[in-house]
Amino acid sequence: MSDTTSASILLIDDHPLLRKGVKQLIELDDELIVIAEASNAIDGIKAAKETEPDLILLDLNMPNINGIETLKMLRDEEVASRVIVFTVSDNEEDVVAALKAGADGYLLKDMEPEELLESLRQAALGKVVISDKLTTLLAQALQSGRSSNKSDISSLTPREKQIIKLIAGGLPNKLIARKLNITEGTVKVHVKHLLKKLRLRSRVEVAVWAVQEGLG
Repeated sequence: MSDTTSASILLIDDHPLLRKGVKQLIELDDELIVIAEASNAIDGIKAAKETEPDLILLDLNMPNINGIETLKMLRDEEVASRVIVFTVSDNEEDVVAALKAGADGYLLKDMEPEELLESLRQAALGKVVISDKLTTLLAQALQSGRSSNKSDISSLTPREKQIIKLIAGGLPNKLIARKLNITEGTVKVHVKHLLKKLRLRSRVEVAVWAVQEGLG
């Protein structure tokens, strides 16, 4: 894949050494390219709006404005980039908070370099990416405080079940619309309804839930 078709990435992390290391790693991959860097939320949001990257790799623990607040600000500014939280924290509350705020993935900084590159390639294709060790934790978090999942499933329409399977397959709304021959706006309405029915807060949670229930 040439640079013209490489997935563009913005790094937002307050550690210069880590940014340098990740950038050097990404430079080894023809399918990915770092187009901008920032050391804090304000500069990161400015860079995101200016460069419109495909992916934003966002640190969670930054001074002044942390990653969760940064993520909310990015969404408020209607930045369309897919945002992947990249952190040392495997705390359940952090994972859930990031997904609730609209993260498209959650990766841990202790992952193997090749794993990181593969996850970024998958994220660029529109797929949900989450570190393996967090999948079980997230599934348990979804289970707690929720009543019978079977009744949740029975409340879904056939169309909603179709859409859930496609979300679990990593397809964004635009491709789901094309596949089902409906408008993107209709897909958004269906997603909104099924999130409410299942008492879930994000597409990542839907994907994990679908796999749990054998719909993925």
